Amino acid sequence: SALPELIDGLGITMVPIDERHALAAVEPAPKTRDPFDRMLLAQCQIEGLRLVTTDRALVSHPVAANA
Repeated sequence: SALPELIDGLGITMVPIDERHALAAVEPAPKTRDPFDRMLLAQCQIEGLRLVTTDRALVSHPVAANA
């Protein structure tokens, strides 16, 4: 597949989900109850990243940035 080469060529780094992300309590608690949204926020919180999103349920969270 050409996808790995494309991702590498764009300088994108994949962040695998691990136990730290799964066990993290996202603070402050997001407005969404969607577990995938919470996992994305947990990854950003743990890894020191920003979640770039247009999702109204997430955009106001401190680790999110409006796209």
